[in-house]
Amino acid sequence: MNIDTAILSPVIVLIGWSLIMFLWMYATRIPAMIKAKVKLDPTIPKAEAMANIPANVRWKADNYNHLMEQPTIFYPLAISLALLDAGTGMNLYFAWAYVILRIMHSLVQALVNKIKLRFFLFILSNVALFGMTINGLMVILK
Repeated sequence: MNIDTAILSPVIVLIGWSLIMFLWMYATRIPAMIKAKVKLDPTIPKAEAMANIPANVRWKADNYNHLMEQPTIFYPLAISLALLDAGTGMNLYFAWAYVILRIMHSLVQALVNKIKLRFFLFILSNVALFGMTINGLMVILK
């Protein structure tokens, strides 16, 4: 079995980006929590505890959570395509498109949070996922 590892590069880049967002989230959240005197009480709902945190600080945490959700489809899909020796050509382009669009989505959400633009970037990133999935299905159905 041949394994083309080229498609794993966008996987690693997105993981790296997720870790950057993790650091950015805490670099802004901890000072904001201290300033707002947030009480770390497990009996208080999260939304209530974070209500006094500025929205532009919460956006980074929201985005980090998004990077822990939908990309969980991308990671095994890209790894599966590599194992199927289908990690080049259009699948590689789709993978890079997905990662670039997710990074753009993160920057929009973390900096200005324009919902229509975020949604557009999210939809485009899903087009890349659909393309990769369809191509993967065609490989396994041959």
